[in-house]
Amino acid sequence: MKQPQLTTPSDISLHEPLRRTLPNGVTIHTLCAAEFEVVRVSFVFRAGSAQQRKAFVATSTANLLSEGTRDMTSQQIAEQFDFYGSYFDVNVDRDYVYISFCSLSKYFRQTLAVAEQILLHPLFPEEEVASYREKRKQRLRIERMKVETEAREAFARALFGPAHPYGITWPETAYDDLTRDDLLDFYARHYTARNCFVVCSGAVTTPHAAVPHAGAVQSSIRIGRLLFGRNHPDYVGMQVVAMLLGGYFGSRLMQNLREANGFTYGVVAAMVNLEREGYLAVATQVARDATDRALAEIYREIERLRTEPVAEEELSLVRNMMTGEMMRILDGPFGIADVTIENILCGRRNDVVSENLQRIRAITPAEVQRLAVKYLPREALVTVVAGGPESVL
Repeated sequence: MKQPQLTTPSDISLHEPLRRTLPNGVTIHTLCAAEFEVVRVSFVFRAGSAQQRKAFVATSTANLLSEGTRDMTSQQIAEQFDFYGSYFDVNVDRDYVYISFCSLSKYFRQTLAVAEQILLHPLFPEEEVASYREKRKQRLRIERMKVETEAREAFARALFGPAHPYGITWPETAYDDLTRDDLLDFYARHYTARNCFVVCSGAVTTPHAAVPHAGAVQSSIRIGRLLFGRNHPDYVGMQVVAMLLGGYFGSRLMQNLREANGFTYGVVAAMVNLEREGYLAVATQVARDATDRALAEIYREIERLRTEPVAEEELSLVRNMMTGEMMRILDGPFGIADVTIENILCGRRNDVVSENLQRIRAITPAEVQRLAVKYLPREALVTVVAGGPESVL
């Protein structure tokens, strides 16, 4: 049997969503895909942790929306979703809250009726708030026994500063001061039509919606620096640099730290995009006694990108992998909806996907080296180690 020839697309074309603004001011972006018998409706609120005035109120508000509403108990909500085979998901980051409801298209209206209860009429019952406080406090206490959590929080403090909304770390005891009134206040200020947009995807026929760490045996390492967001002209190029460094299983850091030295099971490098900032980060966990050697190898691989042009064969592989990942993400209406949400947040149209693909395909070894030289000098890197002999800041 002859193996089919490997081809990569020369272009990616995404349809722009159909946009409509409701009388209450909510903008709905609709991506119709009638061939799929499912619908997902995603509500995006600017209500992430950077918007909170009190510790943990943003995540607590989002997570408690479905724990009892004006007309439904939390059990009734769960039963309705179960009956219709629907589900909803809540994701909170530093800037936004993403609340998605997914159902078969034939049960879209029934699912949306439950969504209306959750988004428009939450009660935040006192007993649910009390239970949530205790569970989350205990959960956070356990999480902070892990070096990975310690490294992530220390890296954010070192990168942004301890008073910055992205860098601040709250003690778990701050949950004790969280009240139902705090949640009601945060909900009233941030869960508004003016503070929201909606993306519908799937078999949607009309663009409407009814609602707007001691004793550690491992070290956790974070290395990176502040850079820029997705709209910067060098962002896509730095994505390629990050991919080469540690963005896939055969990357330079994986070959070095895992395959050649056996320091770790996995290591990753990536560009991270937030609303106010963007940064590059390398993350891994290694045996405690291998910490210094692992750090030296990470720095060495970064310096190689700065001093040695990448081979065309390696760069071609990365170009193809990034193209393939773009195609995977866009394979279906929900993936297209996620990309559309991201583009809306960045103030871009969906044709930016094609532009980015062209940038990836056009990048040269000389451009990769230029970017590494410009943005990854050793003195610009922030390094955090948690769980080692001592933390490095």
